Amino acid sequence: MLCIKHPNTDPWFNLAAEEYVLKNFTDDVFMLWRNHNAIIVGKHQNTLAEINLDYVKEKGIKVVRRMSGGGAVFHDMGNLNFTFIMNGEEGHLVDFRKFTLPILDVLKKLDIDAKFEGRNDLTIDGLKFSGNAEHVYKQRVLHHGTLLFSSVMSDLSNALKVNPLKYRDKAVKSVRSRVTNISEHLQQELDVLQFRDLVMDHIMDIYPDCEMYDYSPEDLKKINELVKEKYSTWDWNYGYSPSYDLEKMIKTNGGFIEFHLNVKQGIIKDIKIYGDFFSRRETAEIESLLRDTRHDEEVIVKKLMGIPFDDYFHNVLPEEFVKGLF
Repeated sequence: MLCIKHPNTDPWFNLAAEEYVLKNFTDDVFMLWRNHNAIIVGKHQNTLAEINLDYVKEKGIKVVRRMSGGGAVFHDMGNLNFTFIMNGEEGHLVDFRKFTLPILDVLKKLDIDAKFEGRNDLTIDGLKFSGNAEHVYKQRVLHHGTLLFSSVMSDLSNALKVNPLKYRDKAVKSVRSRVTNISEHLQQELDVLQFRDLVMDHIMDIYPDCEMYDYSPEDLKKINELVKEKYSTWDWNYGYSPSYDLEKMIKTNGGFIEFHLNVKQGIIKDIKIYGDFFSRRETAEIESLLRDTRHDEEVIVKKLMGIPFDDYFHNVLPEEFVKGLF
């Protein structure tokens, strides 16, 4: 087994690295990695329905879609991520307990009574510290999980706080759980990097054929190409979302405005605007302008810059209007 402990903390790079290793290596692989502030959404989720967009923009949090299913999770430098990529036989690849057992063993050595609970969670005293997901590719399985060690819980909560009534879709919804940090249950002083090393040492003990591996220049080139082509793109992180409807009402100095949107593959397919605002021109012209437009703030702002906005929505600020679309 190859063991990779790469220092890169860019979320785009780390998610791309997982896919690259899964599809291009033939060895079994174990990886430990951390991300700077990021929200990682499940493959089948509607990204905008999972994130607090204003908070994400304010804090410069990257949003990245992963290959595996399941719910959205928040990463920061106090969160350690682990990945197993293993060969196996079809029908015997998915095994959440197998891949989480080494983590439970490490915590047991630290006198922490952690458990596997539910479908894919690890808990301490009933509080979740690890969510796990899997993705199968040919005869290989990718299992990855989070390990909340010393994460900033307020950031986690705020980044994932979204109005559940705003979006209507068939996407997989995240289930919010009560969470805890591993560090809160330690009997000894330990930081996240020391904990990382304990995990890696344990893996190397239980898999005798382990050897450390550093990405080659060719590996890094291919991973960065995948970042550019996929993991840093709007099309993957937002446009891949399932179809959804959005309904929202905002209050402005010019009156109430109510939005009804239908979005498919990230593109606004239909939009209706109602309210008690005053206008000198027909709002149907704005509806027509925004149809077949990306459901993306920057793109919409650019479209609205070229029109006499006050003629359509008197005494309404363009930025107020745009916020109503998300």
